[in-house]
Amino acid sequence: MLTRLGRMAVRHSRAVLIGFLLAFLGLGAYGAGAQGDLDLSRWDSPGTESVRAGEELRDHFRTGNPNLAVLVTARDGDVDSPATEQAARELTAEVERLPLVTDLTSYWDAGSPALRGEDGRRALILARLEGTATETRAELAKTSPQLTRTTPQLDITVGGQEEISRQVGEQARTDFLRAEAFALPAVLLLLILVYRRTAAALLTVAVGLLSVLGTLAGLRAIAQFTEVSTFAANLALVLGLGLGVDYSLFVINRYREERAAGHDQPTSAVRATRVAGRTVAFSGVTVAVSLCALLVFPFFFLSSFAYAGVLVVCWAVAGAVLFLPAALARWGHRVERPTAPASGFWHRTALTAMRRPLVAGAGVLTVLLIAASPLLGLRFGLPDERTLPAGTSSRTTSEIVHREFAAEPTDTVQIVLGEQVSTRAYATALSRLPGVHQVDAPEGTYQDGRRTGAPGQDRLTAPDGRVRLAVVPTQQAMYGDVPAFVDRIRDTPAPAPALVGGYPAETTDFRATLLDRLPLAVALVLVATYVILFLMTGSVLLPAKATVLNLLSLSVMFGCLVWVFQDGHLSGLLGFTPTGSIEPSIPVLMFCVAYGLSMDYEVFLLARIKEEHDRTGDTVRAVAEGIRRSAPLITAAAGILALSFLSYATGGVVFLKELGIGTALTILVDATLIRVVLLPVTMRLAGRANWWAPRWLRGLRVREGGGEKDVLRGEYV
Repeated sequence: MLTRLGRMAVRHSRAVLIGFLLAFLGLGAYGAGAQGDLDLSRWDSPGTESVRAGEELRDHFRTGNPNLAVLVTARDGDVDSPATEQAARELTAEVERLPLVTDLTSYWDAGSPALRGEDGRRALILARLEGTATETRAELAKTSPQLTRTTPQLDITVGGQEEISRQVGEQARTDFLRAEAFALPAVLLLLILVYRRTAAALLTVAVGLLSVLGTLAGLRAIAQFTEVSTFAANLALVLGLGLGVDYSLFVINRYREERAAGHDQPTSAVRATRVAGRTVAFSGVTVAVSLCALLVFPFFFLSSFAYAGVLVVCWAVAGAVLFLPAALARWGHRVERPTAPASGFWHRTALTAMRRPLVAGAGVLTVLLIAASPLLGLRFGLPDERTLPAGTSSRTTSEIVHREFAAEPTDTVQIVLGEQVSTRAYATALSRLPGVHQVDAPEGTYQDGRRTGAPGQDRLTAPDGRVRLAVVPTQQAMYGDVPAFVDRIRDTPAPAPALVGGYPAETTDFRATLLDRLPLAVALVLVATYVILFLMTGSVLLPAKATVLNLLSLSVMFGCLVWVFQDGHLSGLLGFTPTGSIEPSIPVLMFCVAYGLSMDYEVFLLARIKEEHDRTGDTVRAVAEGIRRSAPLITAAAGILALSFLSYATGGVVFLKELGIGTALTILVDATLIRVVLLPVTMRLAGRANWWAPRWLRGLRVREGGGEKDVLRGEYV
């Protein structure tokens, strides 16, 4: 099939190139508007208790999580002074008139001590904006600047979970544009240095850009039918550019080898498509399958990365096996070099490692295990305002509330009871729990096991008789073990069937669902990639070895994640605030992305080693020759791909820093220590067992087939 594709692309090169040019322009025009059609997400898990509680609050109480916080600072130093109170009540009425606001509570109306700063200088107005994350944050983009101001009586700033998330999305878009402006020129410059031919570099960048634009256009099309996260565009940039470069490097290098062997330009393009294209196809399937594992999670935030991954692979492979053969048939003389790139260093390194495999393997393994050791201290946590750079307005507002308020009313835990019952004993028990500042119940407000006030009955009782309780946490509870805090509330016996919701419960349920599905996702990735490698190599041992080596490189990545982002080393240099934990969805995403990319290089190297072994039957020679021919390309491709991911290291969102730095480190470790030392060492030790498979499985291998016909003469070559 690949031979036929290559032959068709060469014979009809003009039509193919015109078709890709039109596609490039059309995809660029359509994909340019992708960000406007993509959606923002929240930390909720469909079908969980917290989501059902949110539905009950919305349907029966016309309320929900207070996702907008307006922090009011009295310029005269007293929020209870008449002038401040009058100005604050006018501000409260202004907030209540905002679009999408369905519920509002202010200190001056409710009188709750949880809404007043401990020194009396500041107080809060809390509001509920009803709508999707995209709708509410679009509204906040207009109203937040209007509300943030200074008057003769008040200093007003805006915070709350929706405002934090909105500014995270804005920062991510800024990071995307910055990364794009940095990555494209840097990649082009590196490619010119690698190829020593500007034409080859331009063709490679064209495939990368085609992958990016095609993916953005595809994401926009998918967004017409289902939710697609805006963060998928960030992955589209680095992955599209990286895979486009990877695949183009191998096809163009194979073309150069075929030309050096004496084949004419069209024949060399077809042969490169047949051999390198097969490797590219297996690699693409491996990356796509790894990212498709994200579909097992019921969160469109993660599913969107699966869509992006599949689209990137499809466009990158299409560019490598259709666009490049057509371009090489016409302009191949512009990419050729008189001599092949030097590869003596990697060849000597592999031979040295195979001469003393136990010593070399043990040395490298020790280094990698030490680098991975921080992984043992991994702690999963929940995101907060520290995701944003210091000085961001919503983060500053949240930090003031954390510092000057005894409670965290924006993170109130909402409990909905299924029937009208007395809640006095229940509220009393809840108020005694560690981390609870107060409990608002129909019978009153409770603190430390005693009744201290009586809130309005109408806000806690629904027309149909259902009742709810609001458990307001302390600041320490929200900066500690939030899931444990929520579990203590859920474990407290209730007088009627109860649903526990609110932002702390939603993030707790999100984490629990994520971790519950994680083993299935990991198993799917491991099994699927094992099968793909078996189909390519016909060996049962090589895929198992590749899996172990990949997991080893990922352990280094997670060790780095813990050491840098959890424990805070290099936080000053990288410009972030450590939280002492890692939000769990990012490691899951990094696992799928990095595992697919690591296996990408395994496929490239094993394909060349297998080709040499089929020709010579000598494992040691095949490994050395495969590394001699492939390692320089793998190193160059890994360096360029790592640079693309590192473009997010200077961004403002911690999530993107983690993804960029962690994935770049994995790629570099995998392309050097793993592929050039541990892989040849393990293959040297295994010897003939590398190629063994039961007789009944041998027929399942996807073979290359016989020779291909010359595109001009129709003869076998």
